[in-house]
Amino acid sequence: MRRLILAALLAACAPAAFAAPTPKEQLMTPPAGARHYTISSTAGKHGDVWSWTTPDGKFAYRMSMSLRGWVTEDDELLTLGADGRPTALVVRGFTDQGDATEDFNVDPSGVAHWKTVVDAGSAPFGAKRYNSYGGPWLAGEKDVEALVAAGDKGIDLLPNGHASISIGQNVQIDGPQGPRTVKLAFIKGYGFSPSPVWLDADNRFFGNAGVISLLPEGYEKAGPRLKEIQDAATADMVRNIAHNFLSRANHTPTLVDHVLMFDSVAGRYLPNRAVLISDGKIAAMGAAGSVKAPAGATVIDGRGKTLLPGLWDSHQHVGDDWNLLQNVATGMTNYRSPGSLIDDALSIYKRRAAGDLLAPDGKISVIIDRKDPLAAQGALTVSSAAEAIAAVDKIKAAGLWGAKFYTSMNPAWIAPAAAEAHKLGLHVHGHVPAGMRPLDAVRAGYDEVTHINFIMMQAMPQDVVDKANTAARIEGPAKYGKDVDLDSPAMKAFYAELSKRHTIVDPTLSVWEPTMTSDGSAISPEYAPYADIAPPAVARGWKIGGYPLFGGLTRDDFRKSFAKMVGLVGRLHQAGVRIVAGTDGYGLELVRELELYQQAGLTNAEALQTATIVPARMTGMDGRVGSIDRGKTADLILVEGDVSKDLGNLRHVKTVFLDGYRLDADALREASGLSGMPK
Repeated sequence: MRRLILAALLAACAPAAFAAPTPKEQLMTPPAGARHYTISSTAGKHGDVWSWTTPDGKFAYRMSMSLRGWVTEDDELLTLGADGRPTALVVRGFTDQGDATEDFNVDPSGVAHWKTVVDAGSAPFGAKRYNSYGGPWLAGEKDVEALVAAGDKGIDLLPNGHASISIGQNVQIDGPQGPRTVKLAFIKGYGFSPSPVWLDADNRFFGNAGVISLLPEGYEKAGPRLKEIQDAATADMVRNIAHNFLSRANHTPTLVDHVLMFDSVAGRYLPNRAVLISDGKIAAMGAAGSVKAPAGATVIDGRGKTLLPGLWDSHQHVGDDWNLLQNVATGMTNYRSPGSLIDDALSIYKRRAAGDLLAPDGKISVIIDRKDPLAAQGALTVSSAAEAIAAVDKIKAAGLWGAKFYTSMNPAWIAPAAAEAHKLGLHVHGHVPAGMRPLDAVRAGYDEVTHINFIMMQAMPQDVVDKANTAARIEGPAKYGKDVDLDSPAMKAFYAELSKRHTIVDPTLSVWEPTMTSDGSAISPEYAPYADIAPPAVARGWKIGGYPLFGGLTRDDFRKSFAKMVGLVGRLHQAGVRIVAGTDGYGLELVRELELYQQAGLTNAEALQTATIVPARMTGMDGRVGSIDRGKTADLILVEGDVSKDLGNLRHVKTVFLDGYRLDADALREASGLSGMPK
């Protein structure tokens, strides 16, 4: 079922438990008349899924997808018992991240056995239902139908967990056979939050809608409307949560006394400080014991704790209400989104301002990419320089902050589109288009380069650069990165020019660490502290393997290439290039990102500045947030422990101050799907 809930995130796998994935030509071929679903977004079609019943009564599925150059080719053969539960399941093929092989069966004694690329186990089958790790997304329809049949009691899952479904409103949509009634439902138990799914009039699975949609062929145009409806239903769910936290009782004055405070501007920790928060602002500061608490104020003893500016995630694709709530729970009070849908962005701003959405505050960019099968999902797609300029104008007209160009853009369109963006006061950043090196993009108008692999492209062979809108953008740095001389004259000149041009870099090292280094034997470092407090299905998905090996390379080769990426961040920092910390994930990964910057050579304080004052300055918000100073908005976090000694203590959030509201982090975590304090 995870394949449906996390479709837009695309589960990562690696060839660890099996010899090799089944090649495409050996996978099943859908027969004539097979049911046909498509995978699509506003950028176009990305893939297909078919299903049919075999002569011996088994259920067969075949999926084929290319998403921004990442290819999935897999199939599944499913056997159901008399009670409708899977008694055997075989998945073959490969996903965008490697081997998709998975086996499940129940032996004659009633013991269930499973084996995937990341785990293997057995347990009494009992009354439980196996929750598959991967496979074609449409195969999850059988799980949905079982949840409907189970009603309020839900279903116990293998390897662990419990799931249930609630069915809501009816909606009529148009399709090839005319008007059709579908029903919105929400599933609990597979993710941090209730996950939307659409049923048909008979309560059978109809499809999924979102940034990426899985819908019956011919119903693709209904995707945006279905997404709009389910987003509105989600907004209703989170509204009461926001109202409960954003109460008058939580907006009374607060004095935090005798606390270790991080001065993000000076890059230093100040012991024994007092900070008074009142009317949403930082009202007073001073030595411990020197600030008087007004009548009715809450006084917090800060001994053993650290008070810091709220954290920034500069690579947080905002759009999911529940994830925004979790961002606040983990200490994020601000963000920069490097690509969200315009309608989602405007909705977030409007509802946050009204107090109906508990979310960090931030700035949002929109992606622009060339109309192409490899275009980014959710992008404004264009076919000429004139259309690229028009897309920039559209972003400005919506009141958003930046234009992010993507890897399939025609390099010749970058300069005129960037010039238009700068004329309108927009920030210009993005992936580096195929055929360009990062310095080419910067000279054409980029203010910022996204992802460390695109910085590494400066030293890649030309054939890698020319195919950077395909898997070459990972495979090139993985193969050649280990041999790059980071201190060569050419690379030093590269760093110097980036610094001279005031270029910003958003490395997202926490994306590349598991991709390059993981062998699937353990949960990756960015998620390990959260594994015991996340839903079981989520934690299982975190035990992922790295990018599949190729061309005779070893995992050690990949690890050496990742070490060069870490070193590259250090060289950039030494040269004076501004670094902003971003995750391109849930946001839970942010502290690990900072820890990796320390490995790169940044000091504790310098690493923390990349998630506080530096992004605040980048977005022009430093007059309000990013540091602790009188008169600034009270976006702060109080954490257990001494952060000056260990950045990992940033995970131990006790209190979040958001626009001056005093929010209990334990209650925030519980509301956002986390069951306790991270390790």
